[in-house]
Amino acid sequence: MRKLVDRLKGMASSEATPHVVGSKRKLRIISWNLLHRSGALVSDISALIEQEKPDLFLMQEVTEIIQPLSDLVGGRYYEQSWPGRRHGLAAWSRSDLIHPKPLQLPESKLPGKFPTRFAQLLEIGDLSIANVHLSHGQLLNRRQLRLIARSTEGPTAIIGDYNLLGPAALREFTDVGPRETTHHAQEIMPFRLDRCMVRELHCFASRTLLKGPSDHRPILLEFDHPLDKSEAPVAD
Repeated sequence: MRKLVDRLKGMASSEATPHVVGSKRKLRIISWNLLHRSGALVSDISALIEQEKPDLFLMQEVTEIIQPLSDLVGGRYYEQSWPGRRHGLAAWSRSDLIHPKPLQLPESKLPGKFPTRFAQLLEIGDLSIANVHLSHGQLLNRRQLRLIARSTEGPTAIIGDYNLLGPAALREFTDVGPRETTHHAQEIMPFRLDRCMVRELHCFASRTLLKGPSDHRPILLEFDHPLDKSEAPVAD
């Protein structure tokens, strides 16, 4: 294990040059449902960070085995566990300007329901980013989206596993995520579950990445958004 850590440290760098488009800094975000039972490992995530050099990496179905991520690639790792579940949400950031907090989402009233879900709200200056793994119920997950929209102001991106079928129809928000399939149920039925909706924010590129060991494909999003001038990369 120590040899693996040393090798990955040599491969990865947290001192990448900031992406720039015109006079604005390009904000580059990856989101990936890791498949908590038998999916992506910390080495898969660190390799993807090295390859794509995101500023922010959002994760769903995260377990404790991902906690060493910052030891491998630097940056800051923020984990948000879900009560009653072995997996939750997490975000890795190249900078330390992120301020995370949980947002409790509406839940089902049915007996035997899934434990309460939370969104992970990340604030970067005036930009709000919600890392989500929404419920499977198609009325419930739309209620959850509306709550997130009401709980944020100004430029906002809601990114993650929506578990949503069909359009979301969220007022003031635009769906800017990839239009490709991101998940095959039972390796047969194709669905576009991993999405991004934005308000007052320009996404100039989005695409899916190779699936890897998870049953979801990661999505990569690029935004034009000015960040705080005091931002500096985090050193190893």
